[in-house]
Amino acid sequence: MKYFIVAGEKSGDMHAANLCLELAKLQPDAEMMGWGGEKMEAAGVKILKNYSELAFMGFWEVIKNLPIILGFLKLAKKQIQDFQPDVVILVDYAGFNLKLAKWAKNKGYKVVYYIAPKAWAWRASRAETIKKYVDLLLVIFPFEKVFFEKYGINTRFVGNPLFDEIAKFETNPNFRKENGLTDKPIVALLPGSRKQEIENMLQLMANLTKEYIDIQWVVAGVSSFDIGLYTKADGDFSVVFDRTYDLLSVATAAVVTSGTATLETALFKVPQVVVYKTSNFSYQIAKRLVQIKYISLVNLVAQKEVVKELIQDEYSLENTKKELEKLLFDNKFRDNQLMQYTGIIETLGTIRASANAALEILKL
Repeated sequence: MKYFIVAGEKSGDMHAANLCLELAKLQPDAEMMGWGGEKMEAAGVKILKNYSELAFMGFWEVIKNLPIILGFLKLAKKQIQDFQPDVVILVDYAGFNLKLAKWAKNKGYKVVYYIAPKAWAWRASRAETIKKYVDLLLVIFPFEKVFFEKYGINTRFVGNPLFDEIAKFETNPNFRKENGLTDKPIVALLPGSRKQEIENMLQLMANLTKEYIDIQWVVAGVSSFDIGLYTKADGDFSVVFDRTYDLLSVATAAVVTSGTATLETALFKVPQVVVYKTSNFSYQIAKRLVQIKYISLVNLVAQKEVVKELIQDEYSLENTKKELEKLLFDNKFRDNQLMQYTGIIETLGTIRASANAALEILKL
């Protein structure tokens, strides 16, 4: 069997890599190529385009880079045609991958979508697109199965792949020493995995580091970017690259850019405040389109506010300090958040998501 896989961001690369490892166990002679990153490459996928080149977020940013994006689509289509896969597997990254799904289905390829577009949050019309152009939808949250089946989509809940990734993690007892950290409490700063996010989020996080003297501030960096992207932010912090789980394993609290990292932080049972900021143009459009009350995965799974979300203008030094101090110094507040994490973990608690997803693809 031949598989062409497209993942357009860091979390997609991680989940696609675990899926490909499971496919390889079931089919040792499977051929896999596609778009992704280092983890997919380590899993045996021939990488034709690195996801770091694809990281455009927000309406204005996409419009501004539309010629580049269209060029990427044209390239992906050519590579798929040259490879002639049995299945095209699209991982998250909806704006790009749904366009690719339409083309691939019309060309006669089997199309699997793993980690569904958030049609339940906004642009429900995407569910109709999925119904037309996707043969199998593999979802990672229980409520997604209910939502997409209403549209008559062939949907399987396979569990959340973060459990698989975290299950592989082994605590490094020397992490602090190896990174020049002392025994002082650590606050983890997670500014995101895309260049645009880091540029929007990190400076305010860095401003926090000037407000406290008895805390170590450590930024979770991504090695696909030069350290200069991080150090140009003015503040007193360390940067560790590609060691987010090690960092979360020793953190007392975290400031986290909304995305997959919010759920990872919860699974490591680290109290957090969630933050997010984009261009005003993109925010104004999104505000009118988004149909959900929360944006963090933690609150979405819980269907209530478990972690505070500071979005756009609410993401200020004063507001972030206020919420962070509750997590650091108010034991009752902190313990309540941790208790609610337990309920979220129980809701998601299906393990072996990657193996389940691989089996579903073989059935198809």
